[in-house]
Amino acid sequence: MRKSKVKIVYIASTLILILSIITFLSLSKIPETIYVSNSIETSSMDISSNFLIKNCEVNKDKIEIKLLGLIPLKSVKLSKVDDLELYPGGNTVGIKLSTKGVLVVGYSDINCERGQVESPAKRSGIQLGDVITKINGEEIENSKDLLRKINELKDSKISLQYLRNDVTQSKEINLEKEEDGYRLGLWVRDSTAGIGTLTFYHKESKTFGALGHPITDGDTNEPFIIKDGNLLDSSVISVKKGEKGMPGELKGLFLNEKVGIATINKNTEAGIFGVANKNIINKISDKPLKIAFRNEIKEGKAQIITTVDESGPKYYDIEIIKLLPQDEPGPKSMLIKVTDEELLEKTGGIVQGMSGSPIIQDNKIIGAVTHVLINKPDVGYGIYIEWMLKDAGIIN
Repeated sequence: MRKSKVKIVYIASTLILILSIITFLSLSKIPETIYVSNSIETSSMDISSNFLIKNCEVNKDKIEIKLLGLIPLKSVKLSKVDDLELYPGGNTVGIKLSTKGVLVVGYSDINCERGQVESPAKRSGIQLGDVITKINGEEIENSKDLLRKINELKDSKISLQYLRNDVTQSKEINLEKEEDGYRLGLWVRDSTAGIGTLTFYHKESKTFGALGHPITDGDTNEPFIIKDGNLLDSSVISVKKGEKGMPGELKGLFLNEKVGIATINKNTEAGIFGVANKNIINKISDKPLKIAFRNEIKEGKAQIITTVDESGPKYYDIEIIKLLPQDEPGPKSMLIKVTDEELLEKTGGIVQGMSGSPIIQDNKIIGAVTHVLINKPDVGYGIYIEWMLKDAGIIN
């Protein structure tokens, strides 16, 4: 009899522990803020797949999460947003950016009277990815400006101001001298260019969003801190098909480098954003679509709009394999798989240059394509549209 009681207690304790773990994991997946459309009734909401915390009570601007509707577990901020409509993108765009200051991408040894010596900047602690903004208190405009200021120096000691992880720092550096002047011992970059895909255009604010991920330097993998930039009309001229272990690529051509269609003013974890000079509306999507926040998105069938040849943007079928929990903006919100036979035949799946292609489900914009899995070219990641709208300044 005693053994039976012990067994029952053991089984009950195990079940309680399992349910507690499931509940804890479910809570960890619920963000601190949930966005909903004003048109949605919010007296109660299902924001978790856990049956223990269904039908959460909505109290003004908060969602009260309770275990079995009785025991308080967590309070989540509810942010109501006016019904938003966006024109979906899907067309390729040219991107040209200039950095604030100059980005450190490499080191160079110096040949001086003592022989070859280590880069003075490296020796003093300057790291790859740092952004040099000033020398001796004077702002650096670009790479040529940096070289000119170094060549004009009369003293080997300089004060260098730079950004590291968005924090301004400074150092005193003793330069080395070659035959033709002082040297800092750095390789730097002040601009970048490429193609990507437009995600959306918000006509009311003339704001655009593209890429769904930041533009980073290829050598340092650090995001560019932009001074200015332009979005340009572009055209796809060829496609390198993606294969296992070898990502594919769209190759494009800028149609008019002198006249931009928009200015770029933000480069964030959720993409690039700015203000359009004209309405950026495609023929295939000449009517705006509503958006769906992450609590409305479901796993299963969806579509993307993207451009892979001269015929322009087209709809292609995909599947949302998994929705991933995120508490802050990031380009890996959902796992997606290309299922469209035509797109698989042309590209092998997701290729470089398709980043930003809008994801559509139930005739609503829910996100954008961001990355491909190198060993599975038909599988990749997408970002929730609300992250892009937040960084764009369209929602708070």
